[in-house]
Amino acid sequence: MNIASQYADVYTDFQGLSQLRAEAGAGKNDQATLRKVAGQFEALFIQMMLKSMRDANLGEGLMDSEHVKTYQSMFDQQIALDLSKGGSLGLADMMVRQLSRGGELPDNSAAVAAPLSMPGALQTPVPAKQPSLAVTHPDSGRDAKSADDWRPATPAGFVKELWPHAQRAADELGTTPEVLLAQAALETGWGQHIIRGQDGRNSFNLFGIKADAQWQGARAVTETVEFRDGLMRRERAPFRAYDSLAESFSDYVDFLKTNPRYQEALNQAADAPAFARALSQAGYATDPDYHGKIERILDSSRLHEAVSGARQTRSDALAEDEV
Repeated sequence: MNIASQYADVYTDFQGLSQLRAEAGAGKNDQATLRKVAGQFEALFIQMMLKSMRDANLGEGLMDSEHVKTYQSMFDQQIALDLSKGGSLGLADMMVRQLSRGGELPDNSAAVAAPLSMPGALQTPVPAKQPSLAVTHPDSGRDAKSADDWRPATPAGFVKELWPHAQRAADELGTTPEVLLAQAALETGWGQHIIRGQDGRNSFNLFGIKADAQWQGARAVTETVEFRDGLMRRERAPFRAYDSLAESFSDYVDFLKTNPRYQEALNQAADAPAFARALSQAGYATDPDYHGKIERILDSSRLHEAVSGARQTRSDALAEDEV
């Protein structure tokens, strides 16, 4: 049975729905509860589509009546629940990935957020070929078959690897490295879901920047869900692809500095939350809560601990150099 709908096999199972509501209200933000809630939302969405289809008919039939419409509505609600349990649309899975970015899920959670595109779209990246034998890099806390397939094993490894690049970019933009790391974590799920091309190659696109007509470099085309008129819409879009993490940070800096629309964000760069809000207001993301998600990561203990570790490692390295 699909865990997203295990509390309600029929739409009249109010006890199951009440139990689900009680779990959510109790502050349980574990992965299982999130999937259950997302499943119920998907069922509601399907029901709304079915209702719209009913309302779009050309006229009433000879046997139509208010009683028939009542039974049709009951039938549609049950069909919507059954379709959701079968994962027909995949909307529940997309919601789980989207909502996982904003919260503090347990470190052992198997679901890590997929990257957001610019402007703020939920990605469904093409699965990469998994290496038959992963090599662990103790210096960066990452598991990868080579430097060309960077995928940090932990948030701490993610921050440790990006820290020097984030410091350099932050100095150029006049902001803090923490806010850049928070945005990159949001866009890539702490490095676990960086956009990949159809051949599975890593794009190293840390900030979800799309490849517009002016981009002359490599591209990675992937499926994405954009927010249009308040609704999520599935699309395919090209994204910029880089040869390294350093190149991704350099292009991000150039992208903001050469686009007049982000001038206000640069003017407020010294204030990290204001910088994130200004980016969102300038149209960097279509996700209406884009800046809020960045701020939540920015304030999270996960980022604070990872940054502290990166700072300490950097200080130790400088001390060794002095000796």
